[in-house]
Amino acid sequence: MTSESKRFGSFAAGALLAVLLLVFCTAPALAQPPIGGDQGWYLVHCNVDGAQVFFDGTYEGDIMNGELYVPVYSTGTPYSTYTVSKDGYTTYTGDVGPAPAKGETFDLYATLNPVATTQPTLIGGDVGWFVVHCNVDGATVMLDNTVEGTINQGTLTIQVYVTGTPYRTFTVTKEGYQPYTGTITQYPGKGETVDLYATLNPTPTPTTKAPIEAGIAVLGLAGAAVALFASRKKF
Repeated sequence: MTSESKRFGSFAAGALLAVLLLVFCTAPALAQPPIGGDQGWYLVHCNVDGAQVFFDGTYEGDIMNGELYVPVYSTGTPYSTYTVSKDGYTTYTGDVGPAPAKGETFDLYATLNPVATTQPTLIGGDVGWFVVHCNVDGATVMLDNTVEGTINQGTLTIQVYVTGTPYRTFTVTKEGYQPYTGTITQYPGKGETVDLYATLNPTPTPTTKAPIEAGIAVLGLAGAAVALFASRKKF
């Protein structure tokens, strides 16, 4: 065997030894599956598209067409909870449960409900009516000194807001009549009508004695004086 052949054989033996060492060194690592090597999925179902999905606080994606696939690794750290949220809806949080094995899919469900908004009751939201009855057409009607209109064909209908400040009194007036003021004891509810009644009486006119009556009185006094004078002459 030549020296060149010996050198080639030594090189080949060294190369084979290096390959064997590499195989033996990497074998333990290959024997242990890396994290992520075996994959399963969670399928999150939700009734609101665009809702955001979190697993243990980590954002995973948005719901589209009612669902979202979340890949997980069976060799990774298991998740504990999942959360689904969207503005204007209540947030849903649930337990994840067992992790899916390689190739498995576990279903998770979340139902989001719209957030109930509390709106303040606005004055004017609900209305009722007062119907004022009066025996004199053209009379002016006031509620707590606020003019509401005039009597026409015996009545006046006044719209009021049931959520507003309640009126306390109503007044009906017309020139030549004594004013009428009444107390409002019942307030209309939504869609209700409350009747109020007012009777106006003519204003009394002062009586004056006619001029002819004064003349008759003067003539009577004059006659009495003449009769008295005549009676004194006889004596």
